[in-house]
Amino acid sequence: MALWGGRFTQDSDVRFKHFNDSLRFDYRLFHEDVEGSRAWAQALAQVKVLSEQECASLIQALNELEQEMTGRELEIAAAGDEDIHSYVERRLIEKVGALGKKLHTGRSRNDQVALDLKLFCRGACDDLMQAVRHLQRELLKVADENQGVIFPGYTHLQRAQPVTFAHFCLAYLQMLDRDFVRLNNVRDLLNICPLGSAALAGTAYPIDREALAKNLGFKGATHNSLDAVSDRDHVMELLSCASISMVHLSRLAEDLIIYNSGEANFLELSDKVTSGSSLMPQKKNPDACELIRGKAGRVVGSLMGILTTVKALPLAYDKDLQEDKEGLFDALDTWHECLDMMALVFEGIKLNKAKIEAAAKGGYSNATELADYLVSKGVPFREAHDIVGQVVLYAIAQNKALEELSVEEFKRFKDVIAEDVYPILSLESILAKRDVLGGVAVNQTKAEIEALKQQLLA
Repeated sequence: MALWGGRFTQDSDVRFKHFNDSLRFDYRLFHEDVEGSRAWAQALAQVKVLSEQECASLIQALNELEQEMTGRELEIAAAGDEDIHSYVERRLIEKVGALGKKLHTGRSRNDQVALDLKLFCRGACDDLMQAVRHLQRELLKVADENQGVIFPGYTHLQRAQPVTFAHFCLAYLQMLDRDFVRLNNVRDLLNICPLGSAALAGTAYPIDREALAKNLGFKGATHNSLDAVSDRDHVMELLSCASISMVHLSRLAEDLIIYNSGEANFLELSDKVTSGSSLMPQKKNPDACELIRGKAGRVVGSLMGILTTVKALPLAYDKDLQEDKEGLFDALDTWHECLDMMALVFEGIKLNKAKIEAAAKGGYSNATELADYLVSKGVPFREAHDIVGQVVLYAIAQNKALEELSVEEFKRFKDVIAEDVYPILSLESILAKRDVLGGVAVNQTKAEIEALKQQLLA
């Protein structure tokens, strides 16, 4: 059923109908459309456009329709109506007759879809915040179990300084915490109700829009009808959150792929999240992580799509805005799935602690400690930096670690070096020395884990 046509003398070309119709994807707004329609019926009753009995009949019919179609949403997608609003109105008229035609009084599909999409985004924020927290809890569990595992820290993919595997996990947990905060901020920003803005100039009926907004769980009503029906900031902001978070997940996936490789062999991913080769029977491929890394581009692409669509639109509503949904739905589904998949990856991760410790000891990651040792003996840091570089060159030539050099060998480069150099070159000493907020000292990591337990496991 078309919600328009009186002004037209010809039917739409079937090709245009297929091009124009949106039910095949906006069916996902079914529950939101029903929720908004219930609230609008109550608002119309309050201004006497509907009697109390008419309002009750409409709400009962809407409730019945929602109950009938819950779990059968894909049937809605195939119903052949122009959009979700047409579908709900048609089904409502089938149930209550001419009364169903009164519900659209004072309302436009423009403020309807703006409302539906905000309701959808608000619910998506709630679901995604739970998914972020779930992954954070899995990371926290692995961090807690591996607080003492010394791990090679990298810059430029070169071994730099030792950290712990717990500290590595907590780094990504912090990124996810920012993702959570961003989601919460988006939820707060979008939580303003556009219903009652009608097509672009506001409804002609004396609706109490603040009361209507509160009825739908919003903190207030929009203050400009032109903006209300054309605003898609919440779509762009939510896709921005998704893109940033997917970049975080992609970086984590890349690290795990590298650490899982045969060359590093620091960890092993579970059979549950890996696959084999059709030709090479020895292969165990990190497909879950590779797919997460790959899907990041898909989500970022959705953000670029809506930004480009909206960038030059005149006020108020334009049909271009129908392009706000497919990319959004796909990106949020993808993000949610990747959050859940990464949580599954961490559920079964196994560390090769011997290999990790050997790598942490290699690469002269204690060179900075030797420079700091020289500074403590009165050598200016820049001079100490140059001396240690020469020591490292010598150690490489001798195929020795720094701690394996004798005092006599050290003294070739600076005679202030004595036996007291050896304790500061140990990995444990290096970690313990970085006893500042956010540092890798074991007690700092433990305190951070305990604080996060209070936050995430409450």
